Amino acid sequence: MRCLRALLMRLGGLFGKDRRDAELAAEIESHLQLQIDDNLRAGMDPAEARRQATLRFDGVEAVKESYRDRRGLPWLETAWQDLRYAVRVLAKDRGFTAVAVMTLALGIGANTAIFGLIDAVMLKALPVERPGELLQVKMGEDGTVFTNPIWEQVRDRQDVFSGLFAYGGDRFNLSPGGEARYVQGAWVAGGFFETLGVQPALGRPLTKADDRRGCPATVVLSYDFWQSEYAGSPSALGRTVSLEGQPFQIVGVAARGFSGMAVGRPMHVYVRLCSEAIVHGKESWLDGRSIWWLTVVGRPKAGVSPQQATARLKVLAPEIFRATKPQNWRPEDIEGYTKRTFETGAAAGGISDLRGQYSNALLALMGVVGAVLLIACANVANLILARSSIRQREIAIRLALGSGRGRLIRQLLTESLLLSLTGAALGVLLAQWGSQLLVRLLSTSRSAVTLDLHVDGRILAFTAAIAIGTALLFGLAPAWLATRVLPNAAMKSGGRGTIDGHSRFGFGKALVIVQVALSLALVVCAGLMLGTFRKLANMDPGFRQEQVLIADVDLRNARYPEPQRLAVFAQVLERLRALPGVHSASSSDITPISGMAWNGEIVVEGYQAKKRGDSIAYFNQVSDRFFETMGTPILAGRDFSDRDGPAAPKVAIINETLARKFFGQASPLGRSFVMERGPNPEPPVEVIGIVRDAKYGTLREETKPTAYVTERQAIEPARMSHNFELRSATSASDLIPGVRTAIAEVNPNVIIQLKTLSLQVEESLTRERLLAVLSGLFGGLALLLAMIGLYGVMSYNVTRRQNEIGIRMALGAGQTTVRTMVLGDVAILVALGLATGIGLSLAGGRLVERFLFGMKASDPAALASAVALFAAVAALAGYLPARRASRVDPMVALREE
Repeated sequence: MRCLRALLMRLGGLFGKDRRDAELAAEIESHLQLQIDDNLRAGMDPAEARRQATLRFDGVEAVKESYRDRRGLPWLETAWQDLRYAVRVLAKDRGFTAVAVMTLALGIGANTAIFGLIDAVMLKALPVERPGELLQVKMGEDGTVFTNPIWEQVRDRQDVFSGLFAYGGDRFNLSPGGEARYVQGAWVAGGFFETLGVQPALGRPLTKADDRRGCPATVVLSYDFWQSEYAGSPSALGRTVSLEGQPFQIVGVAARGFSGMAVGRPMHVYVRLCSEAIVHGKESWLDGRSIWWLTVVGRPKAGVSPQQATARLKVLAPEIFRATKPQNWRPEDIEGYTKRTFETGAAAGGISDLRGQYSNALLALMGVVGAVLLIACANVANLILARSSIRQREIAIRLALGSGRGRLIRQLLTESLLLSLTGAALGVLLAQWGSQLLVRLLSTSRSAVTLDLHVDGRILAFTAAIAIGTALLFGLAPAWLATRVLPNAAMKSGGRGTIDGHSRFGFGKALVIVQVALSLALVVCAGLMLGTFRKLANMDPGFRQEQVLIADVDLRNARYPEPQRLAVFAQVLERLRALPGVHSASSSDITPISGMAWNGEIVVEGYQAKKRGDSIAYFNQVSDRFFETMGTPILAGRDFSDRDGPAAPKVAIINETLARKFFGQASPLGRSFVMERGPNPEPPVEVIGIVRDAKYGTLREETKPTAYVTERQAIEPARMSHNFELRSATSASDLIPGVRTAIAEVNPNVIIQLKTLSLQVEESLTRERLLAVLSGLFGGLALLLAMIGLYGVMSYNVTRRQNEIGIRMALGAGQTTVRTMVLGDVAILVALGLATGIGLSLAGGRLVERFLFGMKASDPAALASAVALFAAVAALAGYLPARRASRVDPMVALREE
C-alpha cells in the first residue's frame, strides 16, 4: 500500500509542475532568508550574508533537482523529452525520414500480412465455447474421414465425450434449373451446435433429437447468408429454401461470426445429416460402408484427458470395425480394415484442407519476408550511419557539455524507435490491403476463400514486437558508433571526417555485404518459384486445353431414375454436337486436372506385382470422340464406336504408361485385363487402342497408368451428374449461350455449370502462382533495397574521400582512374556479398525444394541468372557515384580542407 501511495504521488508530480516549482522556490527562499538574517546579526554585510547562506544550503539548484526527482518519474520525463526531440529532428530531415519510414513500412507490412494469413489459417481458434477442449477423432494418424456406419457406431458406443458430432462438407445448388448457383454447406449431426456451444441468432439450432433416420428436411442458415439472402428479416423462419431441388424449412440462424469448422471455407447452410437421403434418394450415403465423407469431433467429459479418450476409443475400435465391414471388399482388405484403431487430435483451430495445402507455403513465405525485413533494417542502418556524419558536431558538443554516451545512445534509439513505429503503423495499413490481395490469389471459381483478417490484439502485438525488434536491430549499432566521437577532433574538422573512420565505414560495408547476400538468396528463390510455375504452365499435359468448354450437367432436379440417365446424357451430347461452332464434343465421368480420381487394381496375364499397390490403374468412363475433343492422339488401334454397346464384349483404350507397365514391349492390342472390383469375378476387358500419355489429376503428378472405358458399356452406374467437353472452332466462351439453350430444350430443370478447360488447369496452379508472384515481388524488393544500400554507401564513400580524390587528380590521376578505383570498391563488396549469397542460396534451397517442379534447389541456371542480374544492377548502382567522383574539381576539394 505504501509503494502504491508513493507511485501515485510521483504520478501526481507530473502535473502542475510550474505551481510546485514556484512553491519549492518560495520555501527554499524562506530558509535562505532565515540563514541570511542570522548572518546579518553576526555582523556580515548583506552580500556576504547571502553568499554564506547559499553555501551552507549546499547548492540551491541541486536541491531543486533532487526534489524534482523525488516528486515525479524522471525516466518518464526524460523519455518524453527524447520523444519530442526525436519528432523535431526527424521532421527537420524529411527526406531521410520518408525513405526510412517507407523502407520499414514495406518490410514490416510484408511480415504482418503473411503473419495475418498464418494466424487466420493455422493459429486462430474457432469462435466457439472453450475451443481448446475440442478433439478430432481419427483412424490412425492420417485417417480423418469416416463412413456414416462408423460414425453411428462411435456415437452409440462411446462414453468419454460429453458432446460428439459428425459433419460432411458439401455444395448445395440453390437454382431450380438452368445454370447452377452453389453455396457451401455441411451435413451435420444433431449435436453439432450443442457441442460447439454456438447459440442461434434467430430460431433454434439442430439438436440431438433431430438426429434420427427419416428426419424432416430442415436447415439452419449462417448469419451472413441470412443477411445477404433475406436482408436479416425474422420472417425467414418457417420459409423454405431450395437445396438441390428439394425444399428445406428454415428453423434457425447461426450466431454471427460462426462459419463452421472448415477454416477459410465458410458454410452458408447447415443441413441435418439424417435428411441426406432426401437429396440423394436411393444413392444415399448413409448406409454406404465404403463412402468416406464424415469428420467426427467431440468434447471430452470433465476430467477426461485426451489420452484417456484415445485409450477408451482404442478399446471400442475392434467391435466397431467388425460391425461396419464393407461387404464388397476382398478378404485380405477386410482383415486389414478390422485391425484399424482410433486416435484423437486437437481441433481448437478447426479442420481445413486449406491448412494442409498452404501451411508449408505460408511458413516458407514467412522466412522470405523475414529476410526482406533484415535487408530493410540494413538499409536504414546505413542511412543512419551516413546521416550521423552530418550530426557529429551536434553529438560532439553534447558530449563536451557533459552528456554521457548512454544518454546519447538512448536519444538516438528513441529516434530509431519512432521511425520503426511510424513504419509499423503504415505497414499495418499495407498489410490489410496485401492480405486481402493474397486471399484473392487463394480463391478459385469453384471455391472462394474467406478468412477473418481484421486487426486484433495478436496482430498488433506481433507488429509491435517486430517494430521494437527492428528498431534495436537497425538502430543500436549506428547509435553506438555515432557516440564514439572525439569532441576536440569533431570541432576542429568542421563536422566532417570524425566518425567516418575506418571501423565505422567498415560496418557500413559489412551491412552492404549482408544485404547483397540475403538479396541474392531471395532472387534465386524467386527464380526457382517462377521457373517452377513457368514449367507447369507451359508443359505439354497430353491434351490441348485451349478452346474447350466443360459443361457439368446435373439431373438431380429433373428426377431421372438411374436406368434413364445414360439415355438423357446421350441426348444432351447429340444436341451439343449439333451446335454451330462446335468442332467436336464428348462426355466423361472425369475431366483432366479436376482433382477427381477413380482407381482400382487390375489383373493382366503375365504381369506379377512386386508389392501391394503395383497393380493399381486409373480409370475414366468416356464417350467416343473424347480423345479428338481433348486433342490427345490415338497412337494405335481405334476409338470407341457404336459397336461397343452394352451387349458387346467389354473394351478399353489404354495410355502408353499402362501399356509399358503391364504389357512390356509386346503390343497390348487384342489382349485383356480384369478389373478387381469385389469378391465376384469381372469379365475381361479387351484393349482396342493406345493413346498418348496425358496428365490425369494434377500437372505435378507422374503420368499414371490409365485405362479409358466406354460409357455405353456402363462399367460404373450412371451418376446424377456428368461432364461434357466441347471444342470450339473459335473461342470456348462463344459456345455458352448455345449450350444453355440446348440443355434447357432437353429439360429446363437440368442444372448446368460451365467452365473452360483452360481455367480449370489454371486454377490447379493456385499455390504455385501464389508462390511465384510473392517470391518474385519480394525478390525484386530485396534487389531494389540492396542496390539502394550499395548506392548510398558508395555515395557516402565518395563524399568522405573527396579530399583524397582531389589530391589524386591534382597529382595527375584521370577520370578513368578515379572511376576504376570507385568501381573496384563496388566490385569487392558485391563479390563478397555474392559469394556469401551463393552459400545461403544453396543452404536455403532445401526449404523450398518441396515446392519445385522440374528444377533442383541448386539449379545452375537460376543461380547464374541471379548472379548476372546482381552484377548488372550493382554496376549501375556503383557507376553513378563513380561518375560523380571522377568529376570532382581538385581545387574545390582541396579548398574545403
